Amino acid sequence: MAYSPDLPYNELPLLPPKAEIETTVILKKTITASRALSELKGAITKLPNTTLFIDTIQLQEAQASSAIENIITTHDELFKQSIADKKTDNPAIKEVLHYKNALWYGLEVMKRKPLLTTNLFIKLVQVIKENNAGIRNAPGTQLKNPANGMVVYTPPEGEEVIRQKLKNLEDFIHAEDEIDPLVKMAIIHYQFEAIHPFFDGNGRAGRIILLLYLKLTGLLDLPALFLSGYIMENKAAYYEKLRAVTEQSEWQGWILYMLDMVETTAKKDRQRIAQIETLMSEMGAEIHAKLPKVYSKDLMEVLFRLPYTKRQFLEKAGLGNLKTAGNYLKELEKAGFLKSEQVGKEKLYLNYQLLEILKR
Repeated sequence: MAYSPDLPYNELPLLPPKAEIETTVILKKTITASRALSELKGAITKLPNTTLFIDTIQLQEAQASSAIENIITTHDELFKQSIADKKTDNPAIKEVLHYKNALWYGLEVMKRKPLLTTNLFIKLVQVIKENNAGIRNAPGTQLKNPANGMVVYTPPEGEEVIRQKLKNLEDFIHAEDEIDPLVKMAIIHYQFEAIHPFFDGNGRAGRIILLLYLKLTGLLDLPALFLSGYIMENKAAYYEKLRAVTEQSEWQGWILYMLDMVETTAKKDRQRIAQIETLMSEMGAEIHAKLPKVYSKDLMEVLFRLPYTKRQFLEKAGLGNLKTAGNYLKELEKAGFLKSEQVGKEKLYLNYQLLEILKR
């Protein structure tokens, strides 16, 4: 049966694709993308504390991935709410923080059991949506163009069909084949989005699976890759190239898009890490000169873990009791290093220079 966007795509081809997926152009691009990823991995391992920027980058990844689904938040509000005791009523921020929780859940599960499975996919969506969502088991799901309401894609229908497609995807993910892992990553992402196994949360779950796959293959040890930012900036091309695979089996354009996403993002994240390291070094030297009794290496790590901090973080890092920690933060604000803001009953302190780098 010929493909029609209005009919359930139960004939979605199983993996691996029959088309040629490792053309000369694609293989050339895998070399530069792999190099950029390797250089980012090296830059992360050289950090004094390898987890230092991970919280920040993952909040940004969560924000951008949610923005692709038109769930909009600001950097400032998101970073603030990620540490504030007073929990937000803003549903958009809640959704973004759920995404971050789902990513960390996936990483924790993979430490114990390094497999990408249907059960893990289901759990990711449950954490994202904060419900007991399962595989789609009712007809009627269609993806429409928001501008004109026209149906652009109808995913496979029937829980058994969907589970069969997911089992094939699992087998492909874990198959020991000769396909370049970055090319494979692009194919995996297309197939998951085409199966569209859930009523909601497919896009966000699919982007988490990208990061988990990079971890699974050892291409990246920590999820310090801000992939959704690239997709957000090139959103029209993302959906256009997804559709081209479905409608014309045009794999090359899709794979090249995904490889460029990895390369561009890895280079940008590496540059950003370098900028943050420079700021951390310069600010540390300045604090050491102006406030020698306040300065310590541990303090700098607290100030650069997230843009906002509070006295409890200093206490937890062993920098003193709450009163001492509060005095340190006041001195840092008075000297111009931080800016304070009252949120509910607590005072948060912003490393505004760090936030400026992260917003670029």
